[in-house]
Amino acid sequence: MRFLKLWFIMLYILLFLSIKLYAQLDWTFDCPRSEISPSHWVEKNILFEGGKTLALAGDNKEYAHGWWRTSVAVKPETSYEFRTHFMAKNVEEPNRSILARLIWLNREGEKIDQAEYPRTLDDPLEWRVIRQIYKSPPTATRATFELVYRWDADGVVYFGGTSFEEKAALPTRQVKIAAIHFRPHNSTPAENLVLFQKYVDDAAEAGADIVCLPEGITIVGTGKSYLEVSEPVPGPTTRFLGQLAKEHNMYIVAGLYEKDGPVLYNTAVLLDRTGELLGSYRKVCLPREEIEGGITPGKEFPVFDTDFGRIGMMICWDVAFPEPARALALKGAEVIFMPIWGGNVRLAQARAIENQIYLVSSTYDMKTGIFDREGELLAEGTNADPVALVEIDLNERTLWPWLGDYRNRIPREMPPRISLER
Repeated sequence: MRFLKLWFIMLYILLFLSIKLYAQLDWTFDCPRSEISPSHWVEKNILFEGGKTLALAGDNKEYAHGWWRTSVAVKPETSYEFRTHFMAKNVEEPNRSILARLIWLNREGEKIDQAEYPRTLDDPLEWRVIRQIYKSPPTATRATFELVYRWDADGVVYFGGTSFEEKAALPTRQVKIAAIHFRPHNSTPAENLVLFQKYVDDAAEAGADIVCLPEGITIVGTGKSYLEVSEPVPGPTTRFLGQLAKEHNMYIVAGLYEKDGPVLYNTAVLLDRTGELLGSYRKVCLPREEIEGGITPGKEFPVFDTDFGRIGMMICWDVAFPEPARALALKGAEVIFMPIWGGNVRLAQARAIENQIYLVSSTYDMKTGIFDREGELLAEGTNADPVALVEIDLNERTLWPWLGDYRNRIPREMPPRISLER
């Protein structure tokens, strides 16, 4: 009996090893045309967790384009996690030149819908990760995945540790977002804060996780100058908002004017659920009125990790240019909060669509509310009903006709930096 058990164990081990060996050998190289083929080989010296890697190199061709491919059987309507690791050398734009594609096939071997482009995780490790969980389509029987290198003459990439395994379905990631539409009149900076407090309280009572207030909440309706209302950050206004955030266990975004030594900034601040200042953003794109008023532009587009996801902030005139929202989206922002005085609502819609993010606008003279990834206004704050509130699931994907998951395609297909600098 013991011999029989041992025999079964040995058979299982041999079967496992043979499957693993087969999976390692079941990769084929392909490219659109032989003239643009990158160099490709199985690397025996640069290993990932002790295993050989699949290498692709530009071969002095700036037009090089090719991939390693394999295919596996799948069950329909089942959740799988795709994962691969890569190490790049001398690759100028890894997010554009190094990627993976996942293609679902039906029983007849036909492609189902659009190819998937799993996300490259934003991490500083030597071996970066491309990973995402998907649910297979109802008619899927196989999945083909490709490890791609393209459009860099001098670089080389090594892929290793590729896997495709059944996983639990991705849970929902719900967040209630609020934006305030309110304009004080004939008031003081301190009175403004008290007036806005009422609407923050209303948003909290409705269950908001985060609320966005407009631009310059301490100057609107006061008749004062930028300098007169300016203050340090952290300072009196962040302390006031921090108390509200702590009381309601919510995040608060608001615009104010910051004084740092001799310099004035138009700033958006972010308070966390404990009332602490999580971060701030100094407006980069300034209109002539602010320049003439002595405001200095900021230089960075920071992103911030909250307990529901990664967010960024813009302010008013930033929305007139594609670069601020694009910079935040490329850093992983899923929602951009925008305190704004007034502007063109079509630009707000465009920024949401072209970056596939939610855009939250809090304004005096434009649409206040939450724009989805298709540019639709999900909820609007008005003079009669100042609090716009909506609950969204940040894990819910937006799939476009003919495009598929547009958000994941953007960093893969956007213009190269060198084209924008010429």
